[in-house]
Amino acid sequence: MGASQTVQRAEASRSALRQIERHRRLASVADLQTRMPLPDVQIRECLVATGEFLSRHRPPPEIRDKVDYRADIKGQEVTISEVRPRYDDETRKAEHPFAKARWVGTRKVWRLFWMRGDLKWHSYESFPESPNIGTLLEEVTRDPHCCFFG
Repeated sequence: MGASQTVQRAEASRSALRQIERHRRLASVADLQTRMPLPDVQIRECLVATGEFLSRHRPPPEIRDKVDYRADIKGQEVTISEVRPRYDDETRKAEHPFAKARWVGTRKVWRLFWMRGDLKWHSYESFPESPNIGTLLEEVTRDPHCCFFG
């Protein structure tokens, strides 16, 4: 192996290491953002708003083992999911998230997302954000474009 090939390989290795380190730094920033808890005021607002949303939408208790809704607060996100028995094993439950609100602390607003058929979250452009999560959940209830409940 010639000297120029050795230099090229060494430079390629250094470049790969820099990319890996950059990816690790970006991943740690993303982890920090998703793990950082909501402020207490926002948590209380979430609990009240999601409680009201679920009380309006949950089915009667006698069929909740067949279909139900739940809300999960994780980091700075609130996810609303439909819960049903799995089609291949009814003893296990499958969650199908359909609405997500994310707190943007720098702007003091909630952003609304919906799950498309590609199973990726997309910004809900008709009503993209609000300072109040209850307002966003009211929009999910209205569902004028059939994005959330079909």
